[in-house]
Amino acid sequence: MAVVFEKPSLWQRIWPMLRGFDLLLLAAVLVLAGMGLLAMYSSGYDHGSRFADHGRNMLIAAGIMFVVAQIPPQRLMRLAVPLYTLGVVLLVAVALFGITKKGAQRWINVGVVIQPSELLKIATPLMLAWWFHRREGQTRPIDFIGAFVLLAVPVGLIMKQPDLGTALLVMAAGLAVIFFAGLPWKVVLPPVVIGGALVAFIMAYEGRLCADGVDWRVLHEYQRQRVCTLLDPTRDPLGKGFHILQGMIAIGSGGWWGKGFMKGTQTHLEFIPERTTDFIFAAFSEEFGLAGNLTLIVAFAFLIFRGLMIAADAPTLFARLLAGALTTIFFTYAFVNMGMVSGMLPVVGVPLPFVSYGGTAMVTLGLALGMLMSIAKSKRLLMHG
Repeated sequence: MAVVFEKPSLWQRIWPMLRGFDLLLLAAVLVLAGMGLLAMYSSGYDHGSRFADHGRNMLIAAGIMFVVAQIPPQRLMRLAVPLYTLGVVLLVAVALFGITKKGAQRWINVGVVIQPSELLKIATPLMLAWWFHRREGQTRPIDFIGAFVLLAVPVGLIMKQPDLGTALLVMAAGLAVIFFAGLPWKVVLPPVVIGGALVAFIMAYEGRLCADGVDWRVLHEYQRQRVCTLLDPTRDPLGKGFHILQGMIAIGSGGWWGKGFMKGTQTHLEFIPERTTDFIFAAFSEEFGLAGNLTLIVAFAFLIFRGLMIAADAPTLFARLLAGALTTIFFTYAFVNMGMVSGMLPVVGVPLPFVSYGGTAMVTLGLALGMLMSIAKSKRLLMHG
C-alpha cells in the first residue's frame, strides 16, 4: 500500500519562522514606523521620491529583521570575530585610500561605495559580547582592558575620518557591553565625575574658550564650533547656529497639539535644514506638537524597556550582553537626535530611528531588531520546546 504524504500548506511552512517573535517589541516598532511615515510624507513631499524611498527602506529593513531573526544566537556568535575583523580592515582601508566627501573620508569603493563604519555599530558589540562570553565566570581586570582596546580601535579610526556621530554610537554600544559584563563602579564613576566637571568648566568659561583663534587641541575645529554653537547659538544665527535655532523655533511653535498634518510653516517654507534626515524631529514637533512628541517618546521608551527585558531573560551571557548593547543603540540614537534638535546636545549627525530618511541607518536598525528578535525567540522556544 502506497503512503501518501500531504504537502504542508504555506501557513504551515511559515509558522515555524514566525513562532516566538516578540509581539510587544514588534508593536513598538510598528508604531514608530507609522509615525515616521507620517513625518516623512509631510516633510519630504516636495523632495522627489523621498517618501517612497523611505517606505522601500523600511520594507528592506523588515526583510533583514525577518531573516536575521531566524539565526540562533549561537550562530550569531560565530560571526563576531569575522565581522569585527572585516570592519576594522575596511576602516584601515578607508584611512589609507578612502573616498572624501564634504571634508570627511568615510567611504570606500569595493565595487560599490560603502561606509564601513556602519558595520561596526553591530560588529563591535557582537565582538565584545563574544569576548566576555568566552570568559564567563572568570573575568579578570586584564579582560576588561582587552575589551577597552577592542572598542578603542574602531572608535579611534571612525573619529579620525572624522565622524563623531557614528563614533558615539559605536562607543555607546561597546561601553554598554563592558558595563553589563560587570565593570566595577569604582572604574565607572571617575570618568563620569571628570566629564561632569569638564562640562561645568566649559560652560563657566564659554566666552574665553569659544573666542576666535582658541585651539582645543583634542577636538577638530568643526567639533569645537559645534560645542560653542550649542552653548550660544545666537553667536552665529545665520551660520553655524542656524540649524539649532530653527529647530528650537519649530519645536516651540508646535505648542500643545501642533499646527496640523502638512501645515508646518517652518517645515514647508524650508527654514528647517535637513528636515527629512537629522532634523525631522523638529518638523514632526511643529505639526504634531507636545502631544505627538510624548507619543513618540513613549513608543521609544517602550521599545527600550522591551529590549532590556529581552536582555534580562536571555538564556546565555552572550545573548544577554548583545541584547543590552543593541537596546543601548536604540536609546543613543533617539536621545542624541532629540537632544541635538532641541538644542541640548551638539549637532553630530545622528538620525532618529524609523523616522529619519536614510537607507544605511535603516539597514543597521533592521539588523539590530533581527538580533533582538532572535534572542527573544531563543528564550521562548527554550521554554516551550
